[in-house]
Amino acid sequence: MHPEQLRARPQRVGRSRAAKTAAAKTHDQSPTHPNRTSWRTNRFARTPTGSLDSPVSTTLTQTHDERPELSGPNTDYDPVEVTPLKSEEVEAARDAALAAIAGAADLDALKQVRLDHAGDRSPLALANREIGALPPQARKEAGQRIGQARGAVNQAIAARQAVLEVEHEERMLVEETVDVTLPTDRARPGGRHPITLQSELIADIFVAMGWEIAEGPVVEAEWLNFDALNLGPDHPARTLQDTFWTEPVENHVVLRTQTSPVQARTMLTRKPPIYVACPGRVFRTDEYDATHSPMFHQVEGLVVDEGITMAHLKGSLDHLASQLFGDGIDTRFRPSYFPFTEPSAEVDVRCFVCRGVDSASCRTCRGEGWIEWGGCGVVNPRVLVACGVDPDVYTGFAFGMGIDRSFMFRHDLEDLRPLFEGDVRFSAAFGTEI
Repeated sequence: MHPEQLRARPQRVGRSRAAKTAAAKTHDQSPTHPNRTSWRTNRFARTPTGSLDSPVSTTLTQTHDERPELSGPNTDYDPVEVTPLKSEEVEAARDAALAAIAGAADLDALKQVRLDHAGDRSPLALANREIGALPPQARKEAGQRIGQARGAVNQAIAARQAVLEVEHEERMLVEETVDVTLPTDRARPGGRHPITLQSELIADIFVAMGWEIAEGPVVEAEWLNFDALNLGPDHPARTLQDTFWTEPVENHVVLRTQTSPVQARTMLTRKPPIYVACPGRVFRTDEYDATHSPMFHQVEGLVVDEGITMAHLKGSLDHLASQLFGDGIDTRFRPSYFPFTEPSAEVDVRCFVCRGVDSASCRTCRGEGWIEWGGCGVVNPRVLVACGVDPDVYTGFAFGMGIDRSFMFRHDLEDLRPLFEGDVRFSAAFGTEI
């Protein structure tokens, strides 16, 4: 045979020895052939060896229709008709979700509805998981059905949430509205009186200098208020036009006209050295107007020690002025007369608004550059003798100025009366650290 013909012949594929052995065992164990007779069941089958009754042609006429039928598709089961994926079930779940969304009364209720009908365990979410088990040709229709239902639910939730948020904001505006014009039963917080704070500030300045704070009664004996301070029996200050006398007048008791009696009491009860400041209320029969009051506040200072001069007085007042009105504010002395000091002087403080520069247009000092503040001087030896102090050993100085006037300077007040009228609004405005 030609080599090309050999190459074109189909090769016969043989079975492996293991396969042949397994087939033989199966055939030998067949219950229909107990005698192990070789039978062939295909169209080339023949009669057993040695038999002459069954011709080969009989087997050759066997047809394909006589073979056993193969199993076909199960037409009784349609995977598209799984219960969660049925169109009526999907529509029912969607309608239930839409009804629950529409019935949500607030944002908290809508949050629960979202969990029940759009969460991972909601009916539509569980149905969506069943799509993966369907054959490819059935997934598209089921996916569209579930996707449309879930989209409608999500859109309804978003729309309902927008409505509920607007309602929530409107309700909060109504519920939290406060009518600030309504009266309240709460006690309004007030403030400490500005004069009290001013007095404490002045006291703190003197304490920082090493001085002490002394106080005394406002109802005082005539001798301490006048005689001990070298005011004679005919001094105009003793008249009813300047002093409040208690009845009967024969008791010689007055409302103190200055805090100087506290200085006299200190010298009578203590031995030098003495460094005291005496703030407090005083009374005079002045008219009540923008610059005068029958009751006002005053602070006086007294120093009694060896070698005290006017230079010590000037340094002490300069320090007090700078602490009250600011750095760079000093004082000046103008000669004057007071019965309890000799020599005596009026104390002016440099204007803390214009500071003496371009003072012509300054409303505070009225073009002077200086503001009258108080009186001062060296303690009169007669006062020292009246209070039991040896004037040959000790000398001293004294000064006094109005606390109310100092407060008006600091806050540029033109009227004194608000300090005494008890308006809580005034105390609230100025009743802080000053």
